[in-house]
Amino acid sequence: MPKTTTLRVSEVFFSLQGESSRIGLPTVFIRLTGCPLRCGYCDTAYAFSGGENKSIAAILTQIVDYETHYVTVTGGEPLAQKACLELLAALCDAKYFVSLETSGALDVSNVDPRVSKVMDVKTPGSGEVTKNNWSNLIHLTAQDELKFVLCDETDYQWAVQTIKQRNLDQICPILFSPVHGKLDPTSLANWVLRDKLPVRMQIQLHKLLWDDEPGR
Repeated sequence: MPKTTTLRVSEVFFSLQGESSRIGLPTVFIRLTGCPLRCGYCDTAYAFSGGENKSIAAILTQIVDYETHYVTVTGGEPLAQKACLELLAALCDAKYFVSLETSGALDVSNVDPRVSKVMDVKTPGSGEVTKNNWSNLIHLTAQDELKFVLCDETDYQWAVQTIKQRNLDQICPILFSPVHGKLDPTSLANWVLRDKLPVRMQIQLHKLLWDDEPGR
């Protein structure tokens, strides 16, 4: 693997995983620069541009000091950089448990099978519902997760119908997350219980602990 390959990196930081089935685990986050989407609730717009070039070898050297087995590659949209695929494979080769946070808009078929893909399903409230790449569903397995970020009850009802129509709960675990500061988490919890949905509701742990502090 050519570890001299470089990527544009917005930040590398150590925190608790705030979402997914790995919530609460000490994790190194590698945030890559760039994203072709513009979701209305995006909280990482600073990653759309800027950053610095880093080689895969330099990234691997940097994260060793954090002494954790868990690494999340995120963005922006990490797959917007083709070299992300090499980075993911290199992290797996280095024996990390690797997860990828991706928008669902770009092809995931070439992602290393050792990586756990946490893939968004964009709702109408995101403003990017037309960007969902439904062909990605055939490349998901039980180790992956589908995430719906919900703005309101309209998004919720749309998500319920999408799950039923596409049998998403038969593919992998499903996450429901309220947009922080917009959709009341208790309301979402009540809807999930009322409708007996086969989903995991989550609240972003890092937002509760550190609000929107950068690098958290």
